[in-house]
Amino acid sequence: MTEKLVVVTGASTGMGAATAHELASQGFHVLAGVRRDVPRSPGIEPVILDITDADHVAALAERVAADPRPLHALINNAGIQVNAPVEALPMAEWRRVFEVNLFGHIAVTQVLLPALLRSRGRVLNISSIGGKLAMPTYGAYAGAKFALEAVSDALRREVEPLGVHVIVIEPGGVRTEMATRGVATANHLAARMTPEQDERYGDLVQAINTLMSTGTASGLTAEAAARTIAKAVTARRPRTRYPIGRDAALLTRLARLLPDRTLDRVSAANLRRHYPKALLGG
Repeated sequence: MTEKLVVVTGASTGMGAATAHELASQGFHVLAGVRRDVPRSPGIEPVILDITDADHVAALAERVAADPRPLHALINNAGIQVNAPVEALPMAEWRRVFEVNLFGHIAVTQVLLPALLRSRGRVLNISSIGGKLAMPTYGAYAGAKFALEAVSDALRREVEPLGVHVIVIEPGGVRTEMATRGVATANHLAARMTPEQDERYGDLVQAINTLMSTGTASGLTAEAAARTIAKAVTARRPRTRYPIGRDAALLTRLARLLPDRTLDRVSAANLRRHYPKALLGG
């Protein structure tokens, strides 16, 4: 494996960092995309990478092209979590979410596909259960993840006949810094809502934040998630999709089987216990 490269974007913290360490422990040389300088560790070479910066993406492609080792896998993991009601989320934030969670991944994939085609490697796109089921206030985040799932399907049908596997990873609750930052971002955006929007959505935002915090606290560790990702990297015949966690497996199955109105009722019932007690009369 020391003769093979793997690129992991968003590798500063969370699942990206854990995946980089897991793959390095298995003998890969990992090019770890980070936003700031971090110390180099055995098997992990930090690369400054903002996937929305064209110069950074081009430099990554040059680094890979200059290496004699084949590129075995690209793991598109970088992402941000931004939650707000559709009406209240500023258009600049919508665009930022899609730039990071969708267009940046496409840009990196485009420049590295020639190397992956030569090596008959694989692309792993880190999606989410939000790529199958959109909760309230998840319009932008889930919208980008739904789109990433569609792009993954299209890409798989384009390049698997050429020898490149395309795999979607669908985590549920995972204990990462991104989830914690997501709650803080949601609170910041909620504070910018108009009084009318706050009246309409304020309690909903609180309920979602409580649900998000609860789900994260009881979720898998980043290291556990990384082991599933590593399995997809190393499997001889990988599956097209890997849910991570029981919640992801259950919810992706429900999203396939239940009618929309039933899913709406399930979602509302799950949220109801997280609303402020005063609203519930408790």
